[in-house]
Amino acid sequence: MLKRIITPQELATAKKDFGECKNVVIICHTSPDGDAIGSSLGLYEYLKRKGKQVTVIVPNYFPDFLHWMKDADKILRFDRQKTASYTALKMADLICCLDFNDLHRLEEMGDALTRIHCKRLLIDHHINPVRQQFAHIISHPELSSTSELLFRLFDAMGEIDKLTLAAAEDLYAGMATDTGFFSFNSNDPDLFVIISELLRKGIDKDRINRKIQNNYSADRLKFIGYVLYEKLEVFPELHASLFSIRKEELAQFHYMKGDMEGVVNMPLQIKGHKLSIALREDTEKPLIRVSTRSVDDFPCNELCAQFFNGGGHKNAAGGTLECSMDEAIEVTRKALEAWRDRLADAPAPVDDATDESTT
Repeated sequence: MLKRIITPQELATAKKDFGECKNVVIICHTSPDGDAIGSSLGLYEYLKRKGKQVTVIVPNYFPDFLHWMKDADKILRFDRQKTASYTALKMADLICCLDFNDLHRLEEMGDALTRIHCKRLLIDHHINPVRQQFAHIISHPELSSTSELLFRLFDAMGEIDKLTLAAAEDLYAGMATDTGFFSFNSNDPDLFVIISELLRKGIDKDRINRKIQNNYSADRLKFIGYVLYEKLEVFPELHASLFSIRKEELAQFHYMKGDMEGVVNMPLQIKGHKLSIALREDTEKPLIRVSTRSVDDFPCNELCAQFFNGGGHKNAAGGTLECSMDEAIEVTRKALEAWRDRLADAPAPVDDATDESTT
């Protein structure tokens, strides 16, 4: 039995919006990850089964390791299919906004959306949604993922029995990727109750894990080796690390979008590490993309808000800098110094009895 976190108002909103709509567009954030695609396709499956006309539109490319999902080939890319995307948006009577809290996260597609007069329903797990941008909001930052939130919403509506196998696979993939395969932000027992329900639906979680994790090129493995051996800078006293990747280095290893997935987590394997920061020069725009990961109580979202024009979750956040890589590295060093008190260990208390016994 899951804890009831969906409020009566949220439940009424979902039932009304899903019941009245006929033409639905589902959108998610720029550079979609597993949760963005998993929740989008999970909702797509649910609404299609209810007889709705549904289109999923993403702002740009999403990684190859997510293309195995059913109907992923039907997703429109706004950056490549603008005419079809605008047509779908203009026909929509409901736009479902998943896994982002601000139209700014859509970049160019967000500007287009402001010109479309249509009801927007936000379903998301990021903090501080920009409420004036959405007609209705279902927001639960305490949850692991938007995919988990969707499952709970379907459960509250009493519609889990209508969840297809494909939708169950989509939602599992979203939860797995947004928790690092349940290695962070995943201590709620309810999450594993949900997984057990998805297993009863017939998902093969081991196969899904392989499809996501074992779907890279040999160049990507060489790239990771290069990053860890040549580029990783460790600050032992701060229990933190930094690596920076320039465009020419990406080209050297035939970089494809998605090849950086999970690399920023790797330095956290260092004993006692609290924070990992990755800087990547964008291959299409003159900016630096920042990714951060942390453990326990270190709030990398606050660090990103302060120094990198970004935000996110406490242990997984990001941002961007419009500057050179050298300048971005300097900003990062200042950020680490500014947060020194939270990163460095406090002096160990002196135990006089122990000192005397060991001299």
